[in-house]
This record gives sequence, structure tokens and C-alpha cells, in this order.
Amino acid sequence: MTSSIRTSLWFRDGRGEEAAAFYCALIPGSRVERSFTGDAGMGTFTVIDFSLGGVPYQILDAGPHFTLTEAVSISVETPDQAETDRIWTALTADGGEEGVCGWLKDRFGLFWQVFPKRLTELTLHADKAISARAMAAMMKQKKIDIAAIEAAVKELA
Repeated sequence: MTSSIRTSLWFRDGRGEEAAAFYCALIPGSRVERSFTGDAGMGTFTVIDFSLGGVPYQILDAGPHFTLTEAVSISVETPDQAETDRIWTALTADGGEEGVCGWLKDRFGLFWQVFPKRLTELTLHADKAISARAMAAMMKQKKIDIAAIEAAVKELA
């Protein structure tokens, strides 16, 4: 038996298709797979199946019953600072909001954490002093600045 598993995101403002297209244009290796609109007797809804970097998602755009919250977010580990900056800038544009530690809310209300791979290497470092220094530096940032975190770690030497 084969099953298909997707994280479903509830959108409430009729912008689900716009959001999926934006996300797919932003993240390499992404695509909108299909969408359909229907009526369940309580109003119309749209379902959009898409993948971001090969990970399957679904948007259910079905009215004001539920809202997106920080309890569900998409984590994007980028190869470097330049890609972190590109994605961060696009997601915070046009009404997005910066959070702390690489977290943000995009203009559609979806939450993300965007960070370079090097952050993972430093915060999970086997040397607990390096890990702690990296974590402390990250906690002071909004958009992750890996050069500043590297500098904080080098202060140990």
C-alpha cells in the first residue's frame, strides 16, 4: 500500500493559489502539482497540492474558520548566507514580519525559520562551549548573520 502524506496549511483569505505560486518560485526544486475548487455545502474551498524542495504540502483555502499560527512553520536550511538573505528578504517583503532567531511571518501569515546550514553545524557542535556560544549569538539576532555567529564562536579561541 502506498500513501501520500502532506502537511496541510489552512488559508482563509482566498490567496492560497497566489501563496503556493510565490513559495514555489522562491524555493528551488519546487512546483505546484494540482489545484481544484469545490463547494462542500458551507461555501467554496480551494485545495492546492505543491512541493517545496521536494517536500509535499497542501493549502486548503477555505474561509475564516481557522488561522495560521506559530505552532506550524516551515524550516528552510540554506547552503549559505546569500541564499538565507535572498529567501528572508522575499518572505519579509510586502507585509511580512521579522521575528527572532531566524523566524519570520510572511505576508500570507505563514511562519518560517530560515537559516544557513553552518548554523546547524555550530549549534550542534560536539564542543559544548562552541555550541553554547553559537546559540547565545543566534538568540540575539532576527535574520541569521552567520558571520556574527562565527565571530562570537572565535572569541573562545
